Amino acid sequence: MSQAYEHLIVEPGADIYRVTINRPGDRNSMNSELMAQLGAALDEIEATEARAVIFTGAGGAYFIGGADGIEMMQCDPDQAHTFSRRIQALYDRLEQSPLIMVAAINGLCFGGGFEFALACDLRLAAESARLGLPEVKVGLIPGGGGTQRLPALVGPGLATEMILTGKLYSGVEAARWGLVHRVTSDHELPAAAEDLLRAVLRQPQYALTLAKRALKAWPNNTLAQGLAIESEEFSRCFERDFFMELMKTQLAEGVLQTTAELPPGWAGGKG
Repeated sequence: MSQAYEHLIVEPGADIYRVTINRPGDRNSMNSELMAQLGAALDEIEATEARAVIFTGAGGAYFIGGADGIEMMQCDPDQAHTFSRRIQALYDRLEQSPLIMVAAINGLCFGGGFEFALACDLRLAAESARLGLPEVKVGLIPGGGGTQRLPALVGPGLATEMILTGKLYSGVEAARWGLVHRVTSDHELPAAAEDLLRAVLRQPQYALTLAKRALKAWPNNTLAQGLAIESEEFSRCFERDFFMELMKTQLAEGVLQTTAELPPGWAGGKG
């Protein structure tokens, strides 16, 4: 990386970067400076050969402990609106990235922190983690996309209960309700996140990116519009040599291999 970040620890890898939210003295909470640094770090990482990013929180007690309370207390209604739109834009940025985004939730993850995780493609939680949207308990509502992404994930019924009660869920409960993809012991979380990604990254990157685009289309479109987007992304697969060469080989052998291995060092671009 060309720059250091005050509130982030960025660890480069060959195809997986690890980014640690590093504000442990402030619950790793989301403020304007952290948002700016996350945006800049994503710009840098996307310019590399990276294929995925794993996010976690420093200190072990918090993944991201909501929005920064001091900054929130200084907002008037107009400033609060600006803050909400800014954090939504950052989370849209996560969702729309060609890279695979993974939240490795290693502690308390609520409010804006849970909304951050919702914008990631994959979520894993430690057993000791606690997740939810407790904003109503302090007279607020979610402002970082929680009222929109949570119903898309778990349905309007459970989302309504979660938001109106402000309940926090353990890692085990989160997995039971589909809030996270996997739950692990605390010490196994880092390895589990990488193992899950390794299974994903066996596939060509362009296919992952195009699949991600199609998957993200449906909550914001009618079925007809979503199907049109799916067809568009599907057709783009046919521009790639990997697909054509693989199909030629399999047709010649008379068998369709459903777990084709990528050539060493080949990811096929980001779509």
